[in-house]
Amino acid sequence: MQGTIGAFFEEKSKKYAGNEFLVVPKDSARAYHPEGYGITYGAAAEIVARWQAALGEAGYGVGDRIAVLLGNRPEMMLLKLAMNGLGISWVPVNPDYRPAEAAYLLEDSGACLAITAPDLAGLMRAGVAEATVDVPLIEMDRELPELPQGPGGQRGKITGETEASLIYTSGTTGRPKGCMLGHGYELDMGRWYATRGGLIDFREGEDRIYNPLPLFHVNAGIITFYCAIDLGNCQILPERFRANSWWRELTETGATVVHYLGIVIPALMNIAEGPWDHTHKVRFAVGAGVEPTLHGPFEERFGFPLIEVWGMTEMCRIIGANHEPRMIDTRAFGRPSPGLEVRVVDQDDNEVPRGTPGEMTLRYSAEEPRRGFFSGYLNLPEATEEAWKGGWFHTGDTVMMDESDMVFFVDRKKNIIRRSGENIAAAEIEACLQEHPTVDRVAVLAVEDAMRDEEVMACLSVEGGGDEALAEELFAWCFKRLTYYKAPGWIRFVEEIPVTGTQKIQKHAMFGEGEDPTTGAFDFRPRKKRG
Repeated sequence: MQGTIGAFFEEKSKKYAGNEFLVVPKDSARAYHPEGYGITYGAAAEIVARWQAALGEAGYGVGDRIAVLLGNRPEMMLLKLAMNGLGISWVPVNPDYRPAEAAYLLEDSGACLAITAPDLAGLMRAGVAEATVDVPLIEMDRELPELPQGPGGQRGKITGETEASLIYTSGTTGRPKGCMLGHGYELDMGRWYATRGGLIDFREGEDRIYNPLPLFHVNAGIITFYCAIDLGNCQILPERFRANSWWRELTETGATVVHYLGIVIPALMNIAEGPWDHTHKVRFAVGAGVEPTLHGPFEERFGFPLIEVWGMTEMCRIIGANHEPRMIDTRAFGRPSPGLEVRVVDQDDNEVPRGTPGEMTLRYSAEEPRRGFFSGYLNLPEATEEAWKGGWFHTGDTVMMDESDMVFFVDRKKNIIRRSGENIAAAEIEACLQEHPTVDRVAVLAVEDAMRDEEVMACLSVEGGGDEALAEELFAWCFKRLTYYKAPGWIRFVEEIPVTGTQKIQKHAMFGEGEDPTTGAFDFRPRKKRG
C-alpha cells in the first residue's frame, strides 16, 4: 500500500467517525484509566490533529525521532498518529528496560525528545542521565504538555518511504538493533493481516481485537493497529496478559478476536472452569507458540480456533495456518503465498530437500525481493546486507517444509533465546557477564522451560570454581543492567568452556546427548520479575 499514515488515518477516521476505535478494560489497580477508556475514530482524529499542531508549532517535523515511554496507554497510539502525520518517527521504549538500555536507545536513535508517563518517569530520567547525549524530557499523562523547542520543523515531503517507527529488537551480535519502518511498510502490515481470509475472517466495522501484547512490539503497535484502522474496527488495549482477568475482560469488552503467545495457553488451561469461560463472543485467536498437545484441547474447551502464524519486525507479510487442514497436532504455521516466497536453506545457502530442516529465508519476488520489508537496521548497513545475502532475507529460524508447502517450526538458532514471546540475544547477556571481574569465559544458551518455552542459562568459567554466593552476585549484576527477562534463569559454573582452534565457543559441545544442562545449576527463575 502506498501513501502516508497521516492521509490514511484522515480518510479512515472520517469514514468510520462514529465507530469505537480504542478501548481499555476497567482495572482499579492500574496507574492509568482505572475506570476504563473508550474513544471513537472521530474523537481520536480531533486529539491527533491538536497534538500534531502542537508538535509542529514547537519545531518538530520530518526526520526527527521522539522516544516514547507510555506503556500500553491508548495515548501511546494517538501520539504515534500525531507524530507520523508530521513525518516524525515514533521510537517506543520498553517499560522493562534498565537505565543503561534506555540510554543506549536514546544515543543510537538520535532522539531529539523523550516523552514518558509519570509512573515510568524514573526509568526515563535515569536513562537520560546515563546517556552521552542531551535529550529533553517531558512527562505526559492524558494530554500532551507544553513542549520544548524542537530542531526546526518540516524539512521535506512525507512519502511512503519516510520513517514512521524505529523498533528495537534483539540482535545476534548483542546490542538491540533499530529496525527502520516506513509509512508504506506499516500500512502494508495492517492491510496484509486484514485480508488473509480463511479462518482469519475480519468483518468491517464489527470486530473488536483484544491484544494483550506490549505496544512497543510490532504485533500490537503496528500490525493489529493498522489492521483495525483499515476496517474501522476496535482495538482493545489491556495493560498486559493476566490469566485471572482474561475471560472477564473478553466478555466485558465484547472482544471478537484475540491475540496470544504460547505462554497464554497453558496458563488458561490450568485455571479451573469459571463463570466467564463461555460468555465471550470470540470467533478466532491469532498467535504463535501453542504446544501441539494443548492446541486441540484448548479449542474443544473454549470453542474457537487458535490460528498459528509467523512474523517478525523486519517483514510485514505474516505467514498463517488460516486454512484447513491446519495440522494442529504439529508445529505447522502456514504456507507461502503470492507476495511472500519461502526458501529453506543450509548453512551454505543451498536449498535443502523437502522434509529437511534448514533456515527459513524470505523474499517478495525475484524481481522485487525487498518489497514489503523493513528499510534496514539503523547505523548498521553491514548487518542489513548480511541479513539479505543472496537476495533472500535470513530469519534465523530453523524450519521444515513438506511437499504441500506447509512450513513447520523446528528450532531457533541458539544465539537467540525465545522466552515468553521475547527474543533475547545470548551475545548481549554474554557481554554483560564478561564485564564482571571474576568471569573468565561465558557461554549463554537456551534451555527448555515448561512455562516460558525457553529460559536463559549462563555457563561460566571462573577462577576458583564459583559458588552460590558468586552466582547470587552475578545474577544481581545482570538483573541491574538488563531488562528483567534477559537475566539468567539458570547459572552453572563449569570447569571449562569448549572452544575451537580460533577460540570460538562451541556451544553445541557444552553438554552430552541426553544430559540435563541444569544439573548442578543455580535456579534464579523465581527472581525474574518486573522490578
